[in-house]
Amino acid sequence: MEAREQWGTKIGFILAATGSAIGLGNIWKFPFITGMYGGAAFVLAYIVCIALIGFPVMIIEFAIGRKTQRNPVGAFEKLAPGTPWFLAGGLGVAAGFVILSYYSVVAGWTLGYVFMAIADVFKNFTKPAEAGDYFANFAANPLFTIGTHLAFMALCVFVVIKGVKGGIERFSKIMMPVLLSIIIVLMIRGLTLPGAEKGLSFLFLPDFSKLNGTTVLVALGHAFFTLSLGMGTMLTYGSYLSRRDNIISSAVTIVILDTGIALMAGVAIFTAVFAHGLAPDQGSALIFHVLPTVFPKIPGGYIFGIMFFFLLLIAALTSGISLLEVVIAYFVDEKGWSRRKATLVFGGIIFAMGVPSALSHGPLADMKFFFGMTFFDFMDYMSFKYMLPLGGFLMTIFVAYFWGAKEFIAEIQSGCPKFSIRPVAAVVIITISGILILVTLIAGIMGLGG
Repeated sequence: MEAREQWGTKIGFILAATGSAIGLGNIWKFPFITGMYGGAAFVLAYIVCIALIGFPVMIIEFAIGRKTQRNPVGAFEKLAPGTPWFLAGGLGVAAGFVILSYYSVVAGWTLGYVFMAIADVFKNFTKPAEAGDYFANFAANPLFTIGTHLAFMALCVFVVIKGVKGGIERFSKIMMPVLLSIIIVLMIRGLTLPGAEKGLSFLFLPDFSKLNGTTVLVALGHAFFTLSLGMGTMLTYGSYLSRRDNIISSAVTIVILDTGIALMAGVAIFTAVFAHGLAPDQGSALIFHVLPTVFPKIPGGYIFGIMFFFLLLIAALTSGISLLEVVIAYFVDEKGWSRRKATLVFGGIIFAMGVPSALSHGPLADMKFFFGMTFFDFMDYMSFKYMLPLGGFLMTIFVAYFWGAKEFIAEIQSGCPKFSIRPVAAVVIITISGILILVTLIAGIMGLGG
């Protein structure tokens, strides 16, 4: 069995964990759900939910991972031997497997759009409907979608196979500064557009009449999902931490960076959208249908279009490698596989599992697999509506009522000796987080909250 790796530096860990959190959810999903659910009112609810759910659960995952130095399954087996709790960890590994299989398809679209931007395809679009038709044809073409899906998975395998320090950490140290630089440039460009102030008002001046139960439920769900929680990613990354690392300060930094970059993406997108008189509530079409018609109208738009979709690709890749690492860590830790073997085998299996999702917008579009859904929609529905919130809820219950608040606090204090909180208060905070996650789970079952 290979010796277990650790992060080379604290900044390497923070950049890798932030990269995991900053995915398509920040730059694709956050702007479009903000546009759909009231702009600044949604943003305010989202930030409150990040504090109530995201921050506490991230600390929980880091603490469990570092305490055990194991993958999600091994972590629960070590803390609760001879009990069924290992199934909670297994749910995280399964979620990572399922999510990456179709996430890679969407990420492949962004890879395709990088080349389309380079080829100056966007200059042909004058209306979102034209860009929408082009995207529909692209997504329906098996050669394109399977090809870009394969290319994206190959990139994930290339990084993960090199290990934690030599692959994930090294890649993150290069790509995260690139990502931040690009989003700053795009944000500044958006702010210089005539009419940009309308986009800023939409994003930062709340209209509380738009704040309703659905808005709060969507904010609850996205606050949990955006930080890569409930899928074993942060637990796995936490397992590569040393006893000297400060879990609290790391979690604070990651949450601030993740939320800040989501808001910066919102500034970059909404200033451009409002400057050109387009509606912000276009849903998932905002990125692939609306923005390609905006770039040709902006001076220097050719370069900014390339930069934007390259930004999307980097965000997708930093999340994709973290999802793959969850699966690989399990087989390296528990089955004694070499990293190379595990990465090649399961990278290939995940690619094969994603092929039906890649075909769900083309040859398999009319084929309904489960509950009247395409294969792609079903995988997305099962993972985000059920697997992730259930995994997160079980984790809060485990820490508060099985592992125990005293052990949890002691683990945090290793690396952060000044941290102090009464066990009862810790249990209350964790329980509140668990209840809110349970609300998102019930809302998903009832079909509420988007």
